[in-house]
Amino acid sequence: MTKKKKNPVWAFFASVKLALFLLFVLAVTSIFGTIVQQNLSTEQYVQIYGPNLARLLHILNITDMYNSWWFLSLLCIFSVNLIVCSLERIPRVIQIVKKDNLTTASDRLRKMPIRKTLVLGQPLDQGVRKVAEFLAGKGWKTKQRQKDDGVLLFAQKGGWTRFGVYIVHSSILIILLGAIIGSSTFAQKILHKPDFAFKGSIMIPETQQTSYIWAFQTGKKIDLGFTLRCDFFTIEYYSNGMPKTYLSKVTVLEDGKPVPLKDGKTTHFLKVNKPLTYRGITFYQSSYQPYPDFIVTVTNTATGVSKTQIIPAAKQINWQEGGAEFGILNKESFGESVQRIKIWFTDRQGAPSTFWLNNAQEAIIKRPSAEYRMTVKQLYATGLQVTKDPGVLFVYTGCGMMLLGLFVAFFMSHRKIYAFIHEEDGQTKVLFAGSAHKNKVGFEKTFTGLVDGFREKIG
Repeated sequence: MTKKKKNPVWAFFASVKLALFLLFVLAVTSIFGTIVQQNLSTEQYVQIYGPNLARLLHILNITDMYNSWWFLSLLCIFSVNLIVCSLERIPRVIQIVKKDNLTTASDRLRKMPIRKTLVLGQPLDQGVRKVAEFLAGKGWKTKQRQKDDGVLLFAQKGGWTRFGVYIVHSSILIILLGAIIGSSTFAQKILHKPDFAFKGSIMIPETQQTSYIWAFQTGKKIDLGFTLRCDFFTIEYYSNGMPKTYLSKVTVLEDGKPVPLKDGKTTHFLKVNKPLTYRGITFYQSSYQPYPDFIVTVTNTATGVSKTQIIPAAKQINWQEGGAEFGILNKESFGESVQRIKIWFTDRQGAPSTFWLNNAQEAIIKRPSAEYRMTVKQLYATGLQVTKDPGVLFVYTGCGMMLLGLFVAFFMSHRKIYAFIHEEDGQTKVLFAGSAHKNKVGFEKTFTGLVDGFREKIG
């Protein structure tokens, strides 16, 4: 009888060699995606790699590799390969798990590597009952069948653990599905909904707000569906002028009103590695930009009138409501950071006040007409990377399943126990035999302990 020939397409995708090849290609391409920084501007790539290599990187989509059509195609082919490989082998596993082990011949039991024979000083039927009761007491629920030469008892544990590797396969598929769903390429070219999944950035100056971001690569505007305001930005520097740490204080606005976040507060402090997530959109603190302008806050303590305004240096501001005029005469900087600002201030009575003020320091200005509080701070813009990834839940679920599958595949096994009770040379004997498809050393210890326990019980 000739073996039925497989469909060549099915055989191709069922190949383990194909899976290994795809894993190798994905690993190599991922190295390129790690070495080449993703989603920079064209000018930055030209500056780093030169015009020719930068053009080649753009042509091959290396600059946004994980959203490129060819990388997603590799993931799809690998997914099909994984599905077909699993479907090819699962029926055989089901057959093994559902196999009628009570058909096993006694001669085969005598040839098993793990076996032990004991003599029972009692009739066969009593011996069968004692063995069954003992195994049940140890958690091995047995089935039995009458044989021509005796009675065979069989029990098994962990048959489902043979599916551990397929739990891992399923987890990989779920992770890949999450990666595809969270891809901006999938959102734009398949769903035709750019706001379904995206990666982009935005630069928000202090006191300003935005309801959109700019997508990486395409540079298209994407509406957020709400407004994000940068209330405050602060930065600390090392003694050599290099930035040490920085953070932004932001507020989410809906219909112009602040929205309480998870902690009940309406403001959130964005730090590196401490993002903000709202309506599935995550904001990461990634950069900043200093400006030559300043945020000036002045309060007339007598009337309570206050004013906050962004002003450039060397410009006179007329504050009629507060009855004062002021401006910035000079500044002292260290690198990109302004250290001190020279202020000119008058209430139009007497000589103007001129003084130096540290950046973001509050000053009390006593004038003939009133007393004023004044704070001058260098203006910064916070740079945020913005991501919407609806596939992240799939990725987390897949990772959890993978850990479970790996634990089952490596640390658990399908174990079988046979007990053949028969009469031989005028004595009733029991032949214990067992097998495990993994961790045979550990199973042999369990088997030996089980047999020794039964020997002690029968004396």
